[in-house]
Amino acid sequence: MVKNAFISVSSQEKKGSVEFQVFSFTNKIQRLTSHLELHKKDYLSQRGLRKILGKRQRLLAYLSKKNRVRYKELISQLGIRETKTR
Repeated sequence: MVKNAFISVSSQEKKGSVEFQVFSFTNKIQRLTSHLELHKKDYLSQRGLRKILGKRQRLLAYLSKKNRVRYKELISQLGIRETKTR
């Protein structure tokens, strides 16, 4: 899902940027998802996955409010769905 072009760009960016944080959360989510496919009853990892998903969702909501263009680029590069608006 994650494209290699974004990895090279994100390594040049600051690690505190919203894009880098969302990118790293996406990698953690993918790792935890594959772990949970093998270990279905690992409830602590499920809790950690839900926490990371919430953090990524809040960061994406912040980026969507601040800069819609950067938000659209990021979700297209990472291959994630756009969050639903209320």
